[in-house]
Amino acid sequence: MSDYSILAEAFRYPTAGGLDRLRKLVEQMQNSSARRLLDKFIILAQSHSLGEWEELYTSALDMNPSSAPYLGFQTWGESYQRGEFMSRLNHELARLGVETEGELPDHIIPVLRYLDAAAEPLPELLAIFEPALKRAAAALRKADAGNPYNLLFEAALSLIAMAPENI
Repeated sequence: MSDYSILAEAFRYPTAGGLDRLRKLVEQMQNSSARRLLDKFIILAQSHSLGEWEELYTSALDMNPSSAPYLGFQTWGESYQRGEFMSRLNHELARLGVETEGELPDHIIPVLRYLDAAAEPLPELLAIFEPALKRAAAALRKADAGNPYNLLFEAALSLIAMAPENI
């Protein structure tokens, strides 16, 4: 499992036992900067009950549209261009057997899994990936600087910075 897929797992909704699974995956990460950020994320997650952790997730990624982890939305908002992008991305996800697990195709989880699976990712995804992540990360920092999900956005940006040939 690549660093992209491991990070996708970190962005999943909190579940009982999820941190133990994530901890084992993080041990396999190649990018030391992203790994350190995910280690911090896990430590912070452990300091909360599952219910509290679910609230942090919801407030960071579901209830705050400005930090929503939908790359197309971060780039085009609710527009025709986003719809076109999601259609092409959805086709690519299906072609490679990447499951969306109920998320829209431009959500960070299927996008990270797609980047793991695609030999040549869609050029338009590569063009928007970093700016969209930066926009969502900045919005979350502004809204809730102490939210641990800031660490996941930092880890994603770290992966981009350390492996630009893959993005």
